Amino acid sequence: MTATDQGIAGLLRPYRWSFAAVVILQVIGAVAGLAPPLAVVELGRALLSPGPIDHRHVWFVVIAGAAGLLVRLLFTAASSGVGHLLDTHVQLSFRRALAARLGRVPIGWFSRRRTGELAKVVGEDVSAVHPFIAHTPSELVSAFVVPLVSLVYLCTVDWRLTLITLVPVVLAVALVPLFMTPSVTREQHAFDEAMGRIADSAVEFVQGISVIKAFGGSERTHRTFRTAVDDFVRIFLRFVLRMSPIAAGMQLALSPPFVLLVVLVGGAVLITSGGMAAADLVPFLLLGLGLTAPLAAIGHGFDDMQAARRAVGRITDVLAVPSLPQPAKPLVPQGHRVELRNVRFGYEPENEVLRGIDLVLEPGTVTAIVGPSGSGKSTLVQLLPRFFDPTHGSISLGGVDLREIGSDELYRQVSFVFQDVRLLRASVADNIALAVPHADVDEVVHAATLANIHERILELPDGYDTVLGDDATLSGGEAQRVAIARALLARTPVLVLDEATAFADPQTETAVRQTMATVGGDRTVLVIAHRMETIADADTVVVLENGVIVERGSPAELREHNAKFAEFWRTHRSALGAGSEL
Repeated sequence: MTATDQGIAGLLRPYRWSFAAVVILQVIGAVAGLAPPLAVVELGRALLSPGPIDHRHVWFVVIAGAAGLLVRLLFTAASSGVGHLLDTHVQLSFRRALAARLGRVPIGWFSRRRTGELAKVVGEDVSAVHPFIAHTPSELVSAFVVPLVSLVYLCTVDWRLTLITLVPVVLAVALVPLFMTPSVTREQHAFDEAMGRIADSAVEFVQGISVIKAFGGSERTHRTFRTAVDDFVRIFLRFVLRMSPIAAGMQLALSPPFVLLVVLVGGAVLITSGGMAAADLVPFLLLGLGLTAPLAAIGHGFDDMQAARRAVGRITDVLAVPSLPQPAKPLVPQGHRVELRNVRFGYEPENEVLRGIDLVLEPGTVTAIVGPSGSGKSTLVQLLPRFFDPTHGSISLGGVDLREIGSDELYRQVSFVFQDVRLLRASVADNIALAVPHADVDEVVHAATLANIHERILELPDGYDTVLGDDATLSGGEAQRVAIARALLARTPVLVLDEATAFADPQTETAVRQTMATVGGDRTVLVIAHRMETIADADTVVVLENGVIVERGSPAELREHNAKFAEFWRTHRSALGAGSEL
């Protein structure tokens, strides 16, 4: 059994009795639904047969047909109601399971996933289960029960015309395997991936619109979206061109005119040859046409089932992501001295990003990490709040390995501000007080003032009560200053700043420098230095290259060594001028 099959089986197992009720109610409704056409058949025979009409029999047939119709309506409605309730419970269980899993996976896992793809799993893929639960069972039951009962009845009338009536069905079924070829499966996967790229580019554009406009990246972002759309159109057209002839052939074989033509030709031959009475053609004209409608439902049910299988597969992949291991007996760090011992890490086993990092961050010091793009700076600082665990070596806080500290305790010790800031759709005050919900207004204002965002907040429609995303939006630099205020209000002993001046407007740069100057006391600060002013304020500078530390020391010491850092410094001073980016 595949992982997807296990996911579908696991989906239904807790609700097997409800699912069985859906099927049983639908079976009863489908069988009862045959009563009206059978009543018409019997009425035709009664009215066309020679001799006097049996009025009692006629009324019995009429009442039986009406009763069957009523039973069908009641039981199919009950089946649909139970099915939709079942679907609601299943979707709720999936969303709860996803929320629980996403709350336990390493935070760094999110940085390795595209926002649009994850949103598709939580939103569209969970919703894609709806047809499979609420509609497919009843459709498939009708598709099998109605033809089976009809065929049994038609065989009792004339087995030869029954076989002739099945010719369109056989032709349609013969085309079904063409929908399941490996090439079609590949096209379906390509279609899903193209949809994911469109969703991803749209989400990224909408979420980053202020930054995109501020830095003139709208044309590039539009081009990315257009490329995703063009790829989707190309894949969609290729898929349609491949499937259209097959679908058209099936529709023709199952169309009422074609079925009617086959039944009439076969019936005419049998009647003219004296092999069948003319009245016996009536049930084939009624039930024969009904044989194809359920088969069309099978096609739709098959599509829904395939879509649900793919959606459940993607959901199962997310649910299978390993949780961040939690210690059985969490320890509490004694102090906040940070020590990295022979730390090695790679996102893939064969490609190490960090290769043997030994580093000590003393309380009361600011350590700046510099180095070229791809040197491992962001990876290194993401290990400290335990977004990932090192593959080798250890990182300790206050003499305790991070893996022995519970997550709640760790985030009481470590706060962080990263380049990609995410603010909640909540008030500015709530965003700043996220880690300290009991903080009073004065504390929130004080943190915002230190982060140099207080005056900007007062300009918003409702000040600190302004709901971000509804009443106002902030630029990238302003959002980072709100994140800095949040970190300051948390008052954690360890502060990590990763590319906190990426959207380096003057106010954000000032906020970072004020943060480093005012945290004071014995707080441990680790920062990726984006500007020389930040480096100049650091106690220690660590130069990374290809995942290893090539230099370390104070800014003045490293300038005197005339090596990598001195080269960075000279390049900055001569080419970009004071206050510009590295």
